[in-house]
Amino acid sequence: MRLSFHTLDVFTSTRLAGNPLAVVCDADGLDEEVMQRLAREFNLSETVFIQTPENPSHSARLRIFTPQRELPFAGHPTIGAAALLAWLRHGDAREHEAIVTLEEEVGLVRAGVVIVPGRPLRAEFDVPRLPVELDPPGPNEPLAAALGLIPADIGFDNHRPTAFSAGVAYIFVPVRDLAALSQALPAQTLWREGALAEIGAAYLYCRETRHRDHDFAARMFAPVMGIAEDPASGSAAAAFAGVAARFEALAGPRHTFTIEQGDDMGRPSLIAVEVELDAGRPERVRIGGDCVIVARGEITLEDRP
Repeated sequence: MRLSFHTLDVFTSTRLAGNPLAVVCDADGLDEEVMQRLAREFNLSETVFIQTPENPSHSARLRIFTPQRELPFAGHPTIGAAALLAWLRHGDAREHEAIVTLEEEVGLVRAGVVIVPGRPLRAEFDVPRLPVELDPPGPNEPLAAALGLIPADIGFDNHRPTAFSAGVAYIFVPVRDLAALSQALPAQTLWREGALAEIGAAYLYCRETRHRDHDFAARMFAPVMGIAEDPASGSAAAAFAGVAARFEALAGPRHTFTIEQGDDMGRPSLIAVEVELDAGRPERVRIGGDCVIVARGEITLEDRP
């Protein structure tokens, strides 16, 4: 069996930055075990497999894997797969806009893609599940220790640790400034108990940013998923809309945020978040970003070389 694949850098307009993604095309013949092994082979935060949709009116079915497990939903695979499918269908010889409808384990995801010759691909999607607040993650002391911080590093303004999910659960940890954000270094042995063991992913954020036109800086760690650190986390940004509604004074029906991530890894990323509110609660959340195609190739699943 021979399968084509592409790699993209997502949530960036520059190659060799952002969050790298492998997209395996025409993956109908692969079972779960093989997909997991291929994701481990690519060893990126996520690898996405494109399959024939169950509903022929939809664009594709996606299966998304980290090196350790399958995810029901993830942001940068959604952005990257939607952009690639539109590019494969329409090319980039002329300016074009496309709607891509994706079947993911979390549900149906509708994405819009903009193709402009000579520019990065741009995609945005409506989050299939609105953010839901989960049980609080517990005291700051064990949380700080597991993240290589001290309790005084945690919190700013009225922000305190919470847990939210918009398809994938995260513990959200506000930290005082960029210095504390950069100092974080997870102690994996301390992730075996409590909320970190149960949820498995921590999203650290602060209001201080490297660029004044951005709103938040963030880092995401998920060692139990095989992700030591993620350069850009779209599903976390989707759930972060719940955090923003919880702690920020959001007046008016619509708000936009720009989140910078990946700088501490040398892979700067930018995630656009748009939130529409109803009575102070997220009613609609949209995630957007640029991406660039980096490489293409062929996977050979045969005994001979």
